[in-house]
Amino acid sequence: MKKFDVFKKGLFAENPIFVLLLGLCSSLAITTSLTNAIGMGMAVICVLLMSNFIISLLRKIIPNEIRIPVFIVIIATLVKCVQMLMNAYTPALYESLGVFIPLIVVNCIILGRAESFASKNGVVDSILDALGMGLGYTFAVLIISFFRELIGTGGLSLYNPFDASQIIFQFSFFSDYAISLFTQPAGAFMTLGTILAFIQFLKVRKANKAKKAEVK
Repeated sequence: MKKFDVFKKGLFAENPIFVLLLGLCSSLAITTSLTNAIGMGMAVICVLLMSNFIISLLRKIIPNEIRIPVFIVIIATLVKCVQMLMNAYTPALYESLGVFIPLIVVNCIILGRAESFASKNGVVDSILDALGMGLGYTFAVLIISFFRELIGTGGLSLYNPFDASQIIFQFSFFSDYAISLFTQPAGAFMTLGTILAFIQFLKVRKANKAKKAEVK
């Protein structure tokens, strides 16, 4: 597989949320705002990059029988480092994301890439895989957050993660007609379900066009 293909598959063809349906717990819980989505996305990217890098380096010396516990220890250590850094430099974002930062340890995306890719491939490919999957995750949670915040509050806002008092942008479009349900867990499921249905619709339409082209 070409290196660019290793990178781009996580963005679209094997998007961890929209295609593989991994990491749904955090992606549904924290997608109430664009700020939360960006913060969680950056945290996942950092952990993915470092865990894939370390596990790929150590793949030949980690005993096969205990590889999963070793992977979890490595990931947990990295998550704790990210958690402490966020608590120190982005306290408002840290408080907003809450328990979902340490829960990155058991995120299926992180452990899944370690087991299925990093433990079987070289360092460069593992880094590209982590970057693609991390950006794919971030892209997905941003899309979900965009619709949930827009419909749920009637506007969009983005705050400086290092200083919550600084507003990067804030727009109000139809706040009087906002549907607060979309800021709740039920709204998260409705948003994700609608997006998945739309993606499936596009796939079916593309497949039908391909069949018609073959017949001709």
